[in-house]
Amino acid sequence: MNKAQLNFAINALMFLCMAAMAGLGFLMKYVLLPGRESTMKYGRRVDLSFLGLDRHDWGAIHLYLGFLLLALLALHIVLHWNMIPGLFARLIGNSRQRWQIGFVYVLIAAALLLFPFFISPEVKDAGQGKRYSFDNGLAISAEVREAAGLSR
Repeated sequence: MNKAQLNFAINALMFLCMAAMAGLGFLMKYVLLPGRESTMKYGRRVDLSFLGLDRHDWGAIHLYLGFLLLALLALHIVLHWNMIPGLFARLIGNSRQRWQIGFVYVLIAAALLLFPFFISPEVKDAGQGKRYSFDNGLAISAEVREAAGLSR
């Protein structure tokens, strides 16, 4: 396989990974709804799945596709490395500015990639959760019913 064919194959795989990630994102956002949204839509607690996998399983596949995309992107950059410094030099003539901009760019990319490993989530006691009842398809929490003087 020559370099042009390899580039084409890598680019095609990157496009398929991005399309699959977008499709899985839409699946998890609009079809396999999280708890509260599915309760509001279906009027009761339901477990949603597609092809035997729930939204968390599809989320794991989404993550693995992201890792694959990052690996393909790194390979794409390696294969095009000879072109990148030349284009960057034409875009920014000053050598010192090139190094500064390149350094800042790499720092931002590393920070965006690694920040989840350096943060701690807010932890709150979830308690029993809210109880909902449904009138004409609308979810109304027990607190709202009490405040409005509505009976169950």
